[in-house]
Amino acid sequence: MVGFLAWFSVLLLVGFGLLVTPFSRVAVDTMTRFEVALSALLVRLFGGNAVAIQDLLTDPASGLSIQVMDVCNASNVMILLWAATLAYPAPWRDKFIGLFTGTLAIQALNIVRIITLFYLFRYDRGWFEFAHHYLWESALVLATMAVFGLWIQYTYRAVRR
Repeated sequence: MVGFLAWFSVLLLVGFGLLVTPFSRVAVDTMTRFEVALSALLVRLFGGNAVAIQDLLTDPASGLSIQVMDVCNASNVMILLWAATLAYPAPWRDKFIGLFTGTLAIQALNIVRIITLFYLFRYDRGWFEFAHHYLWESALVLATMAVFGLWIQYTYRAVRR
């Protein structure tokens, strides 16, 4: 347990430190733009009206936009998930499975977050503020912990076979 906590702490510091480096900024900004573009596509597929302009999800009819910034792009919980998964004593094959599936799950949830915030911003600013600052932040952290817990169960069962 002490080893896990030590590695987890180091990996968290490294991960959050990397967020401010020019090298990772390119990757993070590219991922953010991809999330916004995918969100706009999904809104249109389900009959809505949205376009992606860099990190802005915009309603072209009203001109209202939300900007997806750091933390809103789930970078904080991705670092949390990756640090926990890499620090956990499991085979590398299982770690790669956990990183891949966990990243997909958290990013899918974040796309839902972006879309719901887009609609809340258009229709109810009070609920937008609550959902943005409290509801979705908590939900993403809890989902990240749940994904990590499920992955631990998977690795535990795989070792017992």
